Amino acid sequence: MAKRIILYNLADHVTDEAFKEYVTSEKGPLIDSLPSVKKYELVKITGAMGGESPYKYCGIVHLTSLEDFEQKAAPTQAYQDFFKKFGPMVKDLLVLSGEEIY
Repeated sequence: MAKRIILYNLADHVTDEAFKEYVTSEKGPLIDSLPSVKKYELVKITGAMGGESPYKYCGIVHLTSLEDFEQKAAPTQAYQDFFKKFGPMVKDLLVLSGEEIY
């Protein structure tokens, strides 16, 4: 199964509490509803072995395929509107794509 993994920190003006409310009321349900998305998870990183994580949040999007996501979900108006709102809320954004091995 394809995965999109998004690592990031919140912008300085966004609190953890406000972001949690946004994710549970808007972002999570929207991402879950997009074509080609099987499941969306968001993990708040609270610790790291051997040091400190450079990221505070990790989003994991389980996809039918990366191609499906890029062709069916990313171009939708809902996704474009989401990204316009989400973009200013985060910093240090790193987006990874991959295939589940196990």
